Amino acid sequence: MSADFRANEPEVFEMEIESNRIPRQLSIAFGISLVLHVVLLGSLAMIKFADRIQAFTTITSGLEDEIDPDQYKFDSTISDQLGSDSDINSFAASQEAAVQLSKDPQKEVERTLAEDVDVPTPRTEEMIQPAKSDMLANVATTGATEHPGGVEGAVDRLAWEIANSLREKKTLVVWMFDVSPSLSSRRAAIADRVENVYKQLNALNVTADKALKSAVVVYGERTNILTKEPIDDPTDLVRQVRSIKSEASGNENTFAAVTQTAKHFQKYRTDMHRDIMIIIVTDEAGSDAPQFLETAIVSTKRYGMRCYCVGDAAPFGRDTTEAPFTLESGETVLGVMHRGPETLYPESLRLAYWGTNDYDLQNMSSGFGPYALTRLCSETNGLYFIANEGRGKTFDPQTMRNYAPDYRPIAMIDHDINGNKAKSCLINVARTLRVDSVPLPRLEFPADNDTVLRTAIGEAQRPAAELEYKLNALKAMLEPGEKDRAKIKDARSRAGYDLAMGRVLALQARSFGYNMMLAEMKSSPKKFDKAGSNQWRLVPSKDINSGANTKKLANKAMEYLKRVIDDHPNTPWQMLAERELGSPMGWEWKESHFNPAPAGMGGGNNKPGPKFIEVEDPVTKKKKKVMVNAEPQRRDI
Repeated sequence: MSADFRANEPEVFEMEIESNRIPRQLSIAFGISLVLHVVLLGSLAMIKFADRIQAFTTITSGLEDEIDPDQYKFDSTISDQLGSDSDINSFAASQEAAVQLSKDPQKEVERTLAEDVDVPTPRTEEMIQPAKSDMLANVATTGATEHPGGVEGAVDRLAWEIANSLREKKTLVVWMFDVSPSLSSRRAAIADRVENVYKQLNALNVTADKALKSAVVVYGERTNILTKEPIDDPTDLVRQVRSIKSEASGNENTFAAVTQTAKHFQKYRTDMHRDIMIIIVTDEAGSDAPQFLETAIVSTKRYGMRCYCVGDAAPFGRDTTEAPFTLESGETVLGVMHRGPETLYPESLRLAYWGTNDYDLQNMSSGFGPYALTRLCSETNGLYFIANEGRGKTFDPQTMRNYAPDYRPIAMIDHDINGNKAKSCLINVARTLRVDSVPLPRLEFPADNDTVLRTAIGEAQRPAAELEYKLNALKAMLEPGEKDRAKIKDARSRAGYDLAMGRVLALQARSFGYNMMLAEMKSSPKKFDKAGSNQWRLVPSKDINSGANTKKLANKAMEYLKRVIDDHPNTPWQMLAERELGSPMGWEWKESHFNPAPAGMGGGNNKPGPKFIEVEDPVTKKKKKVMVNAEPQRRDI
């Protein structure tokens, strides 16, 4: 047994050695594994740290709370700014990450923690002040109508427009003058002012090196380019303007002249690269509008030629105005001035007032230039300057800006009109029907006996029936638009439709009530209460005494007219609505006495005498009395 035991001893010894070696191997393996895991975790941490550097544009540390953030704004000479405290007063994120990743992240962290960061305060350069002329210059609203305060103000305002053009590039200014006699005083005023304008431009130092050239064109029935080649000397320009002679042809082919002028001076735009400003000086709308308007727009707009106009305000809702005018021969005529309309299509109802003269309303200013000329200026980024508002009532330009005509392309205007029944009805009735005079109704009826009274009433009913027929036609054309009235978006069309409906209904109430009162008296003549009475007088009354239908018309008319007054204060529409409401819509009978004129002496209380009004000559500025009922000689001027 001992032999067996001994034989097995080495084996037992080897097992003991192996048992002692296993713990040692485990310790080594554990150590190696631990080292590998530490290395691996460190690598992952570095990757995470690098990603964080890419994600953020700045490095944060425990010192962040102690450092003034204002010290770290980037200098404006290095990066763009949107403001002194803008969030982007630093590099963009991609730029920042690129800078950070070009360095060793660990070293950068250690350096940041070890050193005191000392960033100098950014240096800001002195701000450059704008030129004085830039600060004084007006901001132009292209295409708008401006009220500069007369001819002199318009020319001074043009000086700034010319100066602004000269700051960009060399400029050619073409002055176009209407040769009609009514414009002679305006041409003289511009000649007096234009030399001063060019002195202002020289003072601004924008006319050096012949940067500014000028040309003069005159037009009437034909166009005449006085300066075939532009001139540099303002003295020569003034001399050319003063040499213009008036022509009394009555035609001002404005838009044909603009087209011809643009073609003649086109090379100064295309070959010499000058800005071209065309300044039209006139007091009328142009005899060749609208047929040549589009051609003039295309001719100027294609080459970037800006058109300006020094002109007059268009009369409200009318094509023409009339005023006494003294010709150079000394003859005084009633001058017909074609200054309107202010809109593409007529939008104002041509309807006279009941029994009153509306001469003072015929020359009321619209506050805007004539449509064709204003649209030419608008399309070419120019301006229309109103040098003269006319002789009638004027309105605040700021208020009237909310009622500006539509200068968009005609196709767009037509689309809007066709899409709203109220707008289309208003334009159709304004374009097709006009009632320029309402017959003065007979108001006094002799009543010596019933036969005399009935005869007088029968005579008075005939013209009243004709008026009622016209008013019924107007109402029939306007009524279909009532359902779309609330859908009108622009204030101008709303005011126009409400005024038209209100006025037609008011006149209908008066006319219908007048006829009803006459018919009732004719069928059942009243008896006088006072001794000596021998006639009946029909007088206006606030009370409606002619039936329910008349009351319905009157109430609806008042609803429309009061809405115009409330919704459109300080406008022409309000003024016209108030004029309409100024006359009562009802009637009542009053008895009276009159002495018949002796036989052969004529007479009769219903024939009004001649009326005179005081008007001002647009050229001489002298006031004259003109008989309204007379028919003086009319002449286009």
